[in-house]
Amino acid sequence: MAEDLFEVESTDEGPVAVILRLRVQPGAGRSSVTGRHGDALAVKVGAPPIGGRANLQCIELVADILGVRKSAVEIVSGEKNRQKRVRVVGIEPARVQEALARELRSTAARPATKDRRDKPGRSRP
Repeated sequence: MAEDLFEVESTDEGPVAVILRLRVQPGAGRSSVTGRHGDALAVKVGAPPIGGRANLQCIELVADILGVRKSAVEIVSGEKNRQKRVRVVGIEPARVQEALARELRSTAARPATKDRRDKPGRSRP
């Protein structure tokens, strides 16, 4: 289910890091996983894409989801793009798969948001 969202970097001794593919929506209300976007994990971060603040929140979100230190997470491509590749060192691929599957399950369990047209005071066409 979540194994297609990342690649494993390895040496003869075994896995060294995972490369996680992300689709980031900056400037959202709060940081969270929103689901999938093709073969990438779709996330939103609260910070705007100004001065690298959205990238920092993206790193914090990934570290929090995977239970690693922020220093173990780095953006390897897409610093100025919504499509990002993020390297995470010091974590087993099985742990990454479990954490991503858990996040995707919790995303699917969240209730859908209301349609903006349903707000009081707005007339329907």
